Amino acid sequence: MSTILRSLCLHSVLLVLFLCVLHGLELQLHEQQLQQQKDEQLRLRAEQRQRELLREHEALQRRLSSSTTTRKPYIIPNGLSLPRRGEHPDKCRQEVPAVFFQYDKEVKIVGNSSTNPYMNVIEVCCKGWRRYEYDWSQCVPDCGERCQENGFCVAGGKCVCFTDFVLNYRNNCVPTCPLGCPHGRCYLNGTCQCDKGYELDGSRKFCQPQCNATCGHNEVCLEPGKCSCAEGYTRGLRESAALGCQPICIPDCGYGHCVRPNECECFPGFQKRKNGITCEGDCYMTCENGFCANKTTCVCQNGYRYDKNTTTCLPDCGDNCDNGVCISPGNCRCFKGYVRNRERCEAVCVGGCGFYGKCIAPNVCGCAIVPGPERTYQRCEYGLCNAMGRCRCQVGMTRFIDRCMSPDTVTTYASMNPVKVNASLIQEFNLLLGRHFNLTTLSDMWWL
Repeated sequence: MSTILRSLCLHSVLLVLFLCVLHGLELQLHEQQLQQQKDEQLRLRAEQRQRELLREHEALQRRLSSSTTTRKPYIIPNGLSLPRRGEHPDKCRQEVPAVFFQYDKEVKIVGNSSTNPYMNVIEVCCKGWRRYEYDWSQCVPDCGERCQENGFCVAGGKCVCFTDFVLNYRNNCVPTCPLGCPHGRCYLNGTCQCDKGYELDGSRKFCQPQCNATCGHNEVCLEPGKCSCAEGYTRGLRESAALGCQPICIPDCGYGHCVRPNECECFPGFQKRKNGITCEGDCYMTCENGFCANKTTCVCQNGYRYDKNTTTCLPDCGDNCDNGVCISPGNCRCFKGYVRNRERCEAVCVGGCGFYGKCIAPNVCGCAIVPGPERTYQRCEYGLCNAMGRCRCQVGMTRFIDRCMSPDTVTTYASMNPVKVNASLIQEFNLLLGRHFNLTTLSDMWWL
């Protein structure tokens, strides 16, 4: 009897242990399922966010355009200026930094200039002409702010008004009687009677404002009883306001003074460069967007910095344009595969990187248990990161060093990219040593 009881007790204990183990396995399996569901939800959210960022980036790229391409510009200038049949104005050549043509971070651009490999020679419209907004390959006359409506802009920057329109004091084409008479009334005999504060001009075709006192030097009467600076002139601030309307020169004259709109007179010992208005010293540098202070010094304008490779002043975006090209002061154009996130360009991983990963390059996740510098992350291209800080590939894909790819393409990839494969192997080896010895900081991993 005692033997039977002992046997029953032993079987009961074994059954309890078995049930406990089974329950523990069920709990572990349930936790794994919950973790997988959580990872899947995070992955889906990350994918949705990446798709939204990608759409925003594509929309921004469609809005922006470069003056060195054949795409239609986003901002269409005012005024009517059309290409004429049989008229093909010569284009001018200009050297621009080749970095402006870089759209891929890994592909460096080599310029086509015969004098500087960091410069590109491009065709631009000559002075007095601009790109035609509906055919970016053609140049049309440029009248600037003049000839806004009711007329054509022709060569030389002149505005030719339509029939029964004349050019008024604001350089705009306005109707004449019997079509109309701005600031006045037309009579049946074709004459115009101006409103109070206006008078007929010398041609007696349109009304112009009347000022009681004679306007000063470089001033014109643009409103009744009020004189304003003429086109190309402006009043100074504070003490210089007493000097009246002074000419505007863009860019600054440098070592000279502005005598007429966009016309500088140089100080003794300084000169203008070809097709330029800025007065500067004689130097070997290009110094675009700046001026030469002496033979070895280029002084850049505000918002620009000196670049020794191009010997010119490039736009400055500070430290926020590591993954893009600064195309104008404070305006960074992101490389392909990156999108703007506030002030910086961040990489886009279309499939997401999971809860434990970080997108460190286009479609490249960085896996690590402890956050740190990007060089300490395990690269995982076209894959996800698991809870152990390891790269995990999708179903049907295999991991080859630092990327996920189809198994039948591994051999071809390795034979076609030996340099890249060797670099990836070295990086993986260094990271493996760091994990083995529990070295997670860049200072600890001295061999990187």
